[in-house]
Amino acid sequence: MTRARAGIFVGVLAVLAGGALAEVATKPASMTLGVSSGYLGKAAPDTYKILPPAPTPGTIRWESDRATFLATRRLKDSPRWAMAINDVNLGGAVKDMSCAVGVELTPQNAPRFSAMIAKLGPDVAWATNNPKDNYKRPRPYLTDPGPTCVEQSAALSASSDYPSGHVTFGWTIGLILAELAPDRATEILARARAFGESRLVCGVHTMSAVESGRTNASILVAGLHGSEVFRKDLDVARAEVAKARLAGPVPDPAACALEAETAKASPYN
Repeated sequence: MTRARAGIFVGVLAVLAGGALAEVATKPASMTLGVSSGYLGKAAPDTYKILPPAPTPGTIRWESDRATFLATRRLKDSPRWAMAINDVNLGGAVKDMSCAVGVELTPQNAPRFSAMIAKLGPDVAWATNNPKDNYKRPRPYLTDPGPTCVEQSAALSASSDYPSGHVTFGWTIGLILAELAPDRATEILARARAFGESRLVCGVHTMSAVESGRTNASILVAGLHGSEVFRKDLDVARAEVAKARLAGPVPDPAACALEAETAKASPYN
């Protein structure tokens, strides 16, 4: 591994620790986590061969990404910008789904679910970093200067744009939660979409990187369903989530209504 890439997966584990960690870190995942091959290992789908190629300069997709980045700079300092700042923290991704699910899921009330999300780290790593390493697409602010909701650090700039790891992780969580609480699938997937779009609002990913991140997660989750271990964990987690929803407490309705309203600010218009 030649790039700083631990942040995604340290952020995943921070779901369990309650930490606030961002995408950028300084150690390879293997050094930081000392973990396993996740659920899939070498059986994981090769997302590099499945995703469409990253846009290249002069193409319609490249110019569309540039136009979207420049247009979305208008959201700076808006409520949607504040949500994007909140969504930088991958360790809070599950908590950010609380309104959508109807309860905050924690290692205390959903231990198997929390462990399952942590175990996904290496799977998300492979799905994200293999295409990133091959395409090496620069982040949008390196092509067109503009404000971002996080510091434009050397470490962030060295990490490729396509596909987005944040979006891959957030949409993976959304798809799994939609299975665990199917009656809340609409709300869950709407919040998961907004979580990913926060990277577009923030200015650290292009539109195509966000869209490919959702595709990336869908590929990964399809592969995960081929794992018997994953399916067994999913069954246990389903019972945990149902029990947690009955026990409550329900998230603050006013805060949830505000979150839903803020998420409506489309970065595509």
